[in-house]
Amino acid sequence: MAEPPVERAKLTFRRLSGLDRSGPPPPETLSGQPLHPWTIPNAIGYIRLALIPVFLILALSSEDGTDALPVIIFAVIGWSDYLDGITARITGQYSRLGTLLDPLVDRMLVLSGVVVCWHFELLPRWGLALLAARELFVVALVRLGQRHHIDLKVNWLGRAGVWPIMSALFFAMCGVGWLAEACLYVGLALALGSAVEYVRDGLRQYRSQASTSG
Repeated sequence: MAEPPVERAKLTFRRLSGLDRSGPPPPETLSGQPLHPWTIPNAIGYIRLALIPVFLILALSSEDGTDALPVIIFAVIGWSDYLDGITARITGQYSRLGTLLDPLVDRMLVLSGVVVCWHFELLPRWGLALLAARELFVVALVRLGQRHHIDLKVNWLGRAGVWPIMSALFFAMCGVGWLAEACLYVGLALALGSAVEYVRDGLRQYRSQASTSG
């Protein structure tokens, strides 16, 4: 007997903009679902991914890491994160691949910005090293969770930390050092807190699986 279709939540402004994330996630995005790579939101994700090496080449080829064109490309990649989410909500083209691709592109963009800021010493290197270590740790944690059928979802600390971190890298490449450093410290506090939450969530799911199988 076929399961009844899942009723979609009404598309209000708050839900369209991503401010309202209440309710269960779309079933197409859950672990074990088909990837469905050919959707409009995923096409935006592919473009964002393809622009990252362009940004890196242009930024590292500049004299001091503050040329306008790579900074603009960095901003476009960052802000278009909203575009693919809004497109998915408007079209209903949710996919498992989109759920995996979006945070991957964000982390690659952060790491690329870290490389540029490290190379030109635009931000304190200890903070950049800590930020890069956090991003790599979360990637490894997600991969480990997938092997054990543990689905780590983005927590609110992680969401809150994205824009201070992106802003820190952006303002550093714009030459506004004091504002970049302030954003970096705020972003680091939120990002490290979110990493702790990822570990706690993973351990909870692992223990739940162990008790169920036992």
